Amino acid sequence: SDIFHVICSTSLISLLLPVLFSSYISFVSITDFHHSLFLLSHLKENLQVYRLNSACWPQALSITVAVDFKPNILLIMADDLGIGDIGCYGNNTIRTPNIDQLAKEGIKLTQHIAAAPLCTPSRAAFLTGRYPIRLGMASSNRYRALQWNAGSGGLPVNETTFAKVLRQQGYTTGLIGKWHQGMNCEALNDHCHHPSNHGFDYFYGMPFTLLNNCQKNKPPELDAALQAKLWLYTQIIALAVLTVIIGKLTGLISASWKIVACFALAGSLFFTSWYSSYGFVQYWNCILMRNYDITEQPMKLERTTALVLKEAVSFIERNKHGPFLLFISFLHVHTPLFTTEKFLGKSRHGLYGDNVEEMDWLVGKILDAIEKEDLKNNTFTYFASDHGGQLEAQEGKTQLGGWNGIYKGGKGMGGWEGGIRVPGILRWPGVFPADTDIDEPTSLMDIYPTVAHLGGGIVPQDRVVDGRNLMPLLQGKVQQSEHEFMFHYCGSYLHAVRWHQKDSGALWKAHYVTPIFQPEGAGACYGRGICPCFGEGVTHHDPPLLFDLSRDPSEAKPLSPHTEPLFDTVISRIARAVQEHRQTLTPVPQQLSLYNLMWKPWLQPCCGTFPFCWCDKEGDSAHPAL
Repeated sequence: SDIFHVICSTSLISLLLPVLFSSYISFVSITDFHHSLFLLSHLKENLQVYRLNSACWPQALSITVAVDFKPNILLIMADDLGIGDIGCYGNNTIRTPNIDQLAKEGIKLTQHIAAAPLCTPSRAAFLTGRYPIRLGMASSNRYRALQWNAGSGGLPVNETTFAKVLRQQGYTTGLIGKWHQGMNCEALNDHCHHPSNHGFDYFYGMPFTLLNNCQKNKPPELDAALQAKLWLYTQIIALAVLTVIIGKLTGLISASWKIVACFALAGSLFFTSWYSSYGFVQYWNCILMRNYDITEQPMKLERTTALVLKEAVSFIERNKHGPFLLFISFLHVHTPLFTTEKFLGKSRHGLYGDNVEEMDWLVGKILDAIEKEDLKNNTFTYFASDHGGQLEAQEGKTQLGGWNGIYKGGKGMGGWEGGIRVPGILRWPGVFPADTDIDEPTSLMDIYPTVAHLGGGIVPQDRVVDGRNLMPLLQGKVQQSEHEFMFHYCGSYLHAVRWHQKDSGALWKAHYVTPIFQPEGAGACYGRGICPCFGEGVTHHDPPLLFDLSRDPSEAKPLSPHTEPLFDTVISRIARAVQEHRQTLTPVPQQLSLYNLMWKPWLQPCCGTFPFCWCDKEGDSAHPAL
């Protein structure tokens, strides 16, 4: 490389030989002069020995050098962002210049797959590199994500996240933004599911997820159908009690006042039993925390964006000497799409487009902070979404959910591509090629073994890890992904399987179960709000629907034995892979059981004395940039 020609032409070689330097770490080779100078500037901190061929010193065939280089790791995840919502994936109407620039400076993954089509299970898989069903984070009931901060389910304490692995390797680890992996198990302050118990040294953000309930004057989003039924039952009971009282007063009913009082008390208890939780969602779920301390309850959405940005930049500045792992888990672009005034009305796609453009601006500010501290060339940067955009998110005729491009389906749909194919962008100047597309199956779960490898750690050997180290693929050392089969679950129900037939280049996908769209042919479950995984809302296919995504990425034309000579062979091979996969599954406690999901007052995080839970410790400390 150029650095060695420069060294050979000077007398510095005599000084450098005793010190012994390296061109790079063992898994990459230097491709640019600037990055070489950066490595030399960190020579004193690097201690691991490597061997490098040298052509500039005729008396030696090699130079033995010392380097133990651990990059900073920056992981950025959007919430509910569709693959078709950003420019570098084909959108020419929503402006995302910062994300597009990130892709131009790095690698864009065009077959990047989430392990689940909803946030809680998808993020659990991302953090652990394992399918949600292995963690007990795949639900067999209609609730497929955590519902309350005061639930007892969450990411199991015996799971090893990438944050734990990297912290053991000397990394300072931080999580800024959304968690949604649970808080407590049995007692208010056991913090068994808290980020700090899963390897994060620092946490600032929302332990739950954004909901319409977090913003005043928005229709309820949490269990809206059940709330409507409960209101109806309450009104019926109230009407019945009122009728009995009037009947008693007019002498039409001869029941004693004691019976009337008991009837009224039962109605009051019924109302209190559900309204004490659903009536105060903004206080119970919409909170901000710094480590174990609640800083806002309820959170004030008008300054949340500024606070998240301030915390992210501050973490980078505090830990610029590294190495650090920073996981920025955006609240954007989940409903209610609260957007600051600076971006309101500026996009061509209403409030959703405004929110996407604000998120892109946040990405730019965070990348600016990395560059300001001269960390760009030694930072592994990753951007993705947790799953596809929600097609059913609407307010009247206004679309409040994302666009999934040419791919069928969306959030909540375990099999269709639109629910699980997400943007995936990686940048590491001098290590990864710039402006490159990789059209091979990859998974959000792959980030786990990849960053563990970069940080010098190893993945747990006592359990199945489904992710694969992406470094050989990203560096061009191999041309094909390690993934042969991927299993697409909707809750705990296997809906689809893809088979990457490497020798032929085919990418087969078999659907065993698909949701029934409402209305028919609409492409989403508008009548239900989100598509179900089982029951009357799905169709079972025998034989399975089969597609070749390499020819039909939109899954528009299912194949048949008449149109595809290999139909029976492919279906048989996939069935065998499903059987082999199921043999690797072991029984685990179900974190998303109805009991674990229900609201438990004794587990409710509260910054006051329950039930008087409200505080504001942030004041006006938001970032002045907003």
